[in-house]
Amino acid sequence: MDKKYKVVGIGNAIVDVLAQEDDSFLEHMGIEKGIMQLVERDRAEVLYGAMDNRKQAPGGSVANTLAGLGRLGFSTAFIGRVHDDALGRFYADAMAEDGTDFVNAPVPGGELPTSRSMIFVSPDGERSMNTYLGISAELGPDDVSEDVAAQAEILFLEGYLYDKPKGKDAFERAAKVCQDAGGKAGIALSDPFCVDRHRDGFKYLVEDRMDYVIGNADEWMSLYQTDDLNAALDRAAKSCPLVVCTHSGEPVRLIAGDTRVEIPVTRVVPVDATGAGDQFAAGFLFGYGQRLDLAVCGEMGVIAAAEVISHVGPRPQTNILASYRARGLA
Repeated sequence: MDKKYKVVGIGNAIVDVLAQEDDSFLEHMGIEKGIMQLVERDRAEVLYGAMDNRKQAPGGSVANTLAGLGRLGFSTAFIGRVHDDALGRFYADAMAEDGTDFVNAPVPGGELPTSRSMIFVSPDGERSMNTYLGISAELGPDDVSEDVAAQAEILFLEGYLYDKPKGKDAFERAAKVCQDAGGKAGIALSDPFCVDRHRDGFKYLVEDRMDYVIGNADEWMSLYQTDDLNAALDRAAKSCPLVVCTHSGEPVRLIAGDTRVEIPVTRVVPVDATGAGDQFAAGFLFGYGQRLDLAVCGEMGVIAAAEVISHVGPRPQTNILASYRARGLA
């Protein structure tokens, strides 16, 4: 039976607020460069107020991936939680404009505002993210519609959800419903620090629960506490049906059983690295959802990631499908 959705994502619904700032600004504000840090509400307000020429866009890792997939023509839905405030309504409307069903209506009342991430983009393209989770932190199993999860051919989860017990429960419920209905469920490891925080839980997901797992080299090595990337990937591939590893500037590696593929990448200085992993996932899932060869899936991911780092913002601005067609991939 055909499912209603090619890909359903579950993750933090976060409004990205972007500003370009230099390293001295980061130092002055006590912002750690190049990583994602969770901040409290007071700190979020200080950072928001300090941003010059800020731009806002609907963000959150999985939501960015879904936007990329929607533009490629896949039917998508997003399970997330926003407050019924200006940012929350902006977020829900923007997701709908990108062609993704935002299945949970903005929540009226309650204390916590819609989540936002203050992203400071350095001249070298590095992004330093300071995320206030707000109402996203309350995403729980009650927010997971069984109808939506069961209607997913592919479920895509974000590791950041493990930062809250309710998020973890929502994640587990969505994966079980999707897989019980014949779908495939996978996760993006999200961040090496996230992996450090939830190593045992993530190992269980990789080795026992997920149909595919996407991570970068640092995340995979963190998971298995080794400096040897090959050893980490070999260990993951022993039990996970499909292991995907991105490695900034180095070839992307995909492993499914005895099949191993490397996809070369062209080294460039990014204008803005925000969304590189998210759009790689979009390209990869576009191929995976069509059951294309592993090498084609990887190449689609690389092309989508290369496009998004060529401009400011975490979502594609050109026609990626046309790029695939030009290369004979679609």
